Amino acid sequence: MRIGLVTDGGYPYAGGDAGLWCERLVRGLGQHEFDLYALSRSRQQEDEGWLPLPDQVARVRTAPLWTADDDGARYGRRARRRFTEHYGELAAALSGADRPDRPADQEPHPDRTAGPDASGTDGQADRFATALYGLADLARDQGGGLAAALRSEDAVRTLERACRAPGALPAARTARVPDLLAVAAHLERALRPLALDWHEADGLGAADLTHATAGGAAALPGLLAHRSCGVPLLVTEYAVPLRTHYLATSTDGTAPAVRALIGAFHRALAREIYRQAAVVTHGNAHTRRWQERCGADRARLRTVHPGLDAAPFAEAGEAPQTADPDTLVWVGRVEPAKDLVSLLHAFAEVHRERPRARLRIIGTGHGPDAAAYLSHCRALAAQLFPDEADSPHTAGDNPVSFEEIGGPEAPTLAEAYAAGAVVVLSSAVEGFPLGLVEAMLCGCATVSTDVGAVVEVIGGTGLIVPPRNPRALAEACTTLLRDPERRARLGAAARARALELFTVEQNIAAFHGLYLDIVAHSPIRRGRLDEAGAPLPFAAPAEARVPGHWTDADARPVGAPAARSGPAWARRSSPARVPAPAPGTEVAR
Repeated sequence: MRIGLVTDGGYPYAGGDAGLWCERLVRGLGQHEFDLYALSRSRQQEDEGWLPLPDQVARVRTAPLWTADDDGARYGRRARRRFTEHYGELAAALSGADRPDRPADQEPHPDRTAGPDASGTDGQADRFATALYGLADLARDQGGGLAAALRSEDAVRTLERACRAPGALPAARTARVPDLLAVAAHLERALRPLALDWHEADGLGAADLTHATAGGAAALPGLLAHRSCGVPLLVTEYAVPLRTHYLATSTDGTAPAVRALIGAFHRALAREIYRQAAVVTHGNAHTRRWQERCGADRARLRTVHPGLDAAPFAEAGEAPQTADPDTLVWVGRVEPAKDLVSLLHAFAEVHRERPRARLRIIGTGHGPDAAAYLSHCRALAAQLFPDEADSPHTAGDNPVSFEEIGGPEAPTLAEAYAAGAVVVLSSAVEGFPLGLVEAMLCGCATVSTDVGAVVEVIGGTGLIVPPRNPRALAEACTTLLRDPERRARLGAAARARALELFTVEQNIAAFHGLYLDIVAHSPIRRGRLDEAGAPLPFAAPAEARVPGHWTDADARPVGAPAARSGPAWARRSSPARVPAPAPGTEVAR
């Protein structure tokens, strides 16, 4: 099977956020052939290079999302009319306008596909889809120029007309010029994949299946390949773009108009992706609820939990617990969402009841505001626990320590988790808690806040408390510190659950089954048709391709007619290998 794997800021880049699970997926499915289509997020990411690629990767095509190369193409009058028409429909669908105002000398373009009535949610979704595909067709027909058009003054004016049109959302009506510029810039970045030629017949169009490893921009090439070539689309979302947008703009001072318009874009794009995808996967029920909220059909949703490599945690998980029975451990990225302030206040209550208790905060990385937040936490710890010596001849000792992974006392993650009797997760916001799974693989007893997918992951093998509640967190920690037998039972149960649900092997097996199921239920795109001219489903089994020639022309008797070479699906030639172009564009292997 030939899989077109579309990644966004991940594999095969060494510095990719989601590169690890994609690499494990590709290496674990050596029986299939993969073509990688990678969107990069920064110059630094490209400079860091690629991970070593296995033999089953046939070629790699890349494109940057962090910068838009100007190809020098500019639209003529007719193309500008088409662009303004489609972009105006897109803006109207986002703003909720009845119809964007159009200059008097500009009539609808004659090749525009008339959509259904734009009233109601379904009508707005159809308007959005019609505009989206209209922009893609324009980019294909013109062979360039879309990036410049999306950055043009005409795009901003078109967006402004939509926001001022009758029926527009109240928040959209308040948009000022800086707001319109911000929204237009965001749409330009998000729509850049429309100008790529990845979905053509010699790209994703030749694949048996497109697997988009994220929603949003990463799914656009697969969406277009499905529309133009009928290639089935599988979308994997471990984070929903709409939720990510809400979290990113909830506290950064983003203007209400910008937040509303960009949110409408992500919601409309997600709805169209979910409508066209054969299957949409998620890592937990929390993400699934967001997908359903964005319009996903439950019948197309599948749960595929993220998979972790259990080997690095095997020794810690199988060894008897030898950690200090009075030590709590927190392991993770230092950032405000982890709510270390509540953890410190909770530990103050634990320390009052158990003076020998200690808290080790071990950082595995730093968020964008890590330095300021870490300084604040250190100051709070010094205030809550002054270094008071037992006598004039002894040094003071603070029961809270701030450490980094890789230090002398916590050189590896497994040793960091095993350093405490109880592992604490104090987050106020969380998606899928990979750190909690790592602690479970180490056989640790855990206390966690009820955020994100924590309840689904822990499944009764640890204690769960409300977020931002230091007293409840302190009571749960104290309860486990008092009861070593309960800690041992919970730790063993947690490890067994993690090995059953959250390993790499489980993840790869799940996707392999989905690949076969989707292709087996997809009509053949080349070959036999039924009497009505429609493709016959199951005309070619998913893994029944026989390599080589079926007959030997030199072995037939003289004068005998040439033997047929078999059905169309067996005669299909191997995909052509594209010569390696300039660095950063495409590599054929």
